[in-house]
Amino acid sequence: MAMKRQALTRRKRGDEGGAAAAAADEGAAAADERDPFDGDEDSGGKYGRLTLMEEVLLLGLKDREGYTSFWNDCISSGLRGCMLMELGLRNKIELEDTGMKKRSLGSRRIVVKEKSERACGDVLLDEAMKHIRSTDPPEGVQEWIELLSGETWNPLKLKYQLRNVRERLAKNLVEKGVLTTEKQNFLLFDMTTHPVTDSAAKDRVVKKVQDTVLSKWQNEPNRIDKRALSLIYMAHASDVLENAFAPLSDDDYELAMKRVRELLDVDPDVECTKPNSNDIIWGVVAAFLK
Repeated sequence: MAMKRQALTRRKRGDEGGAAAAAADEGAAAADERDPFDGDEDSGGKYGRLTLMEEVLLLGLKDREGYTSFWNDCISSGLRGCMLMELGLRNKIELEDTGMKKRSLGSRRIVVKEKSERACGDVLLDEAMKHIRSTDPPEGVQEWIELLSGETWNPLKLKYQLRNVRERLAKNLVEKGVLTTEKQNFLLFDMTTHPVTDSAAKDRVVKKVQDTVLSKWQNEPNRIDKRALSLIYMAHASDVLENAFAPLSDDDYELAMKRVRELLDVDPDVECTKPNSNDIIWGVVAAFLK
């Protein structure tokens, strides 16, 4: 699994006070307690029900061709990281409490929260939760990304691999009316593809990414909407972030990439100790930035 930080390329030419900050943090913390799938402030329709995995896959899909780049070897592990983040955003899992003892994010194990018996309503997430809940002793974030990807030398742990993730996510998006299903012939074989039919849904995901680092930018990462922050990090880890920035003007592109670099330069172990942080988000970020 590619865990190293990918290089950010430059595009060629032509192609308030303490009280206010505290109030904002309290508001953000309250928002985190809501079920993220009760609705979506950006859209009350199908887009509000897209998971983080579906958003990242949608960014990676070629609109007309309906498949991801053959050269992208990062999206597989990236989608597994998305699953852990999605479960963290839904308050299903967390990192173990270390008490007074300080330990790095990479050394802390994932544990199931007490009030997490309710199903997620997503087959992949429920399957991941079943594995996490039944594993004793618990595993860490990086270990779970590898196990869910099937990257293990232990034959007894191959049962944790989630198979056909991209195809299953694409079928979810077909059911939600965002994609359709077609067959394409590639000389030696036929391949099922999923072209975009609801371009407005994908445009909203792209705009969400752009706005997060432009019009809605916050200098403090933990004050950025957690779902949007997760999308930025996992789109980068899955090597699909450039697709969202392609329509930008040169000036906006340079500013967006500058701010992405700022996010990549933060220390996840420090960020997770700050107010309004989510330890699963920063644990996944740490795994992909190491």
